[in-house]
Amino acid sequence: MLYKKLLVTGGAGFIGGNFIHYMVDKYPEYDIFNLDILTYAGDLTKHQHIEAIPNYHFVQADVADRDTIIRLFEKEKFDFVIHFAAESHVDRSIIDPEIFVHTNVMGTQVLLDAAKQISVKKFLHVSTDEVYGALDDDPETFFTEDTALQPNSPYSATKASADLFVRAYHETYGLPVNITRCSNNYGPYHFPEKLIPLTITRILNNQKVPIYGKGNHIRDWLHVLDHCMAIDLVLHKGLDGEVYNIGGHNERTNLDVVKTIAQAMGKSEKLIEFVPDRLGHDQRYAIDPSKIERLGWKPAYTFEKGIIQTIAWYMEHQEWWKQMMNRPDHHDFSRQDSRLSSICKNSF
Repeated sequence: MLYKKLLVTGGAGFIGGNFIHYMVDKYPEYDIFNLDILTYAGDLTKHQHIEAIPNYHFVQADVADRDTIIRLFEKEKFDFVIHFAAESHVDRSIIDPEIFVHTNVMGTQVLLDAAKQISVKKFLHVSTDEVYGALDDDPETFFTEDTALQPNSPYSATKASADLFVRAYHETYGLPVNITRCSNNYGPYHFPEKLIPLTITRILNNQKVPIYGKGNHIRDWLHVLDHCMAIDLVLHKGLDGEVYNIGGHNERTNLDVVKTIAQAMGKSEKLIEFVPDRLGHDQRYAIDPSKIERLGWKPAYTFEKGIIQTIAWYMEHQEWWKQMMNRPDHHDFSRQDSRLSSICKNSF
């Protein structure tokens, strides 16, 4: 067995948490460290079943805390860094962009410095299709790895900035890196402020489900476990310096997604409530995943299969999402936030 040390940042979050479960199970010979600051969206209860496993370790720290990060890297001598840690909610970035700059840009740069200092074998930065901006409605147009970066929200601007830092550390210092850019994820342990878990949990509570604008914004949906398998593949087989787009071949309007969930749960579409659109709301995202498919990956989940499993998971794990929503640091973005509304009204 080949012994490796992996650092997973943001491993208490949605995608990072699922990735840790996947890796701990698949690679018992790997020593896996979960580094997370535990913000409102961070949760360790999802890892209770692996806490006693010898190859899993948790470290609570801020990725932008240079002294702590440097000491950790020097002590553990990680082979791989898989960087998920990020502030990711677009609405929150509109209200308070500075937090996003701190974590998504400064935190990434600190990690890159630490990785360079100990000569890690691979630094894999998990990014998003939102860095590309928006597509038109032409079903034949897709984001490719060569699409120019044109972020339209403070969140996507900070992720694009982080992408450029990762690229620069490869070009300038020779740091072995990969960047992955994924479409919208869904699945277990998704924090209930995002569209799919928000819809499921509000329907379970017989509450209105808010949709921005007319609900005609189009997203490509990727099951989180398909994403985990793709990252695993890029980590071990990705060519240094390359970007890989990861898409699910599941384009849907937001309204179609909500209607599909309501129908599957036997609820009326009368629960749908249209609310004023947010600033800079990109119309469509769609990814061409040909490059990573040539590497050997294809999604295992259709949206129809994945959404039914996801609904079942939230119905069976109500204790998890209810305790997340009841935390004192949780802010309900399910309706138009008063501060966000004020920003919209005063924008010119």
